[in-house]
Amino acid sequence: MITDDEVLAAAVRNNAEWCQSMCRAHGLTGAFGPRAWTSTARTPLYYPDAVTLTEEAGAGDVVTGIDRTTAGASVKDSYARVDLTSEGFRLLFEARWIARPAGLPTPAAPGDWRPVRTPEELAAWALAWSGDDAEDAALFRPELLADPATTIVAGYGDDGRIIGGGVLSASARVTGVSNLFAAGDMDPSAAWAGVLASVPADRPVVGYESGDDLPPARAAGFGELGPLRVWLGA
Repeated sequence: MITDDEVLAAAVRNNAEWCQSMCRAHGLTGAFGPRAWTSTARTPLYYPDAVTLTEEAGAGDVVTGIDRTTAGASVKDSYARVDLTSEGFRLLFEARWIARPAGLPTPAAPGDWRPVRTPEELAAWALAWSGDDAEDAALFRPELLADPATTIVAGYGDDGRIIGGGVLSASARVTGVSNLFAAGDMDPSAAWAGVLASVPADRPVVGYESGDDLPPARAAGFGELGPLRVWLGA
């Protein structure tokens, strides 16, 4: 039986591994240390330059391992314990880690939900995810399709258009969900159901959400594990 503390630690590690996968798709390589994951090169849009991995991590574990030659470096403080104000960072946002136990039934979702397999399908998925913002959509490169730990899931309506989706990232003990979205008038709860249908029933599912995105996650069977913070450097 995996405890809540173990699930939280697995969620933190899973998220750092997903950040590593995204960096790798952009030709970058981060490094896992005993208390933090860091990237010496600036990471892709919306992705942190460092992620704390333990409650014991301090400012020195993250700030010294990242590029701060230009503004905009960011740090994911996974346990909401590191104050980076004195290092010239400001708090960007707070969120909650979430987890869904293995074995819960998944309600049926409208549409046809399946993994994205080709670069063309990925390009369409990314535009739907970004709301037709081509610059944001360019974040999702075809290299991600070759990553065995990553599954990008799309939901298709009767007319063939994408109605929702998300990213699944498998790690040793859990599967992470990120970048979940519902397009048009799709209910976010239906998007959760569609994406979760692609996760093996015997694996806990983890991620993080904040604000108005938390209630649909709770409705999908997720409970809260604890806080996290994201800091942005000047």
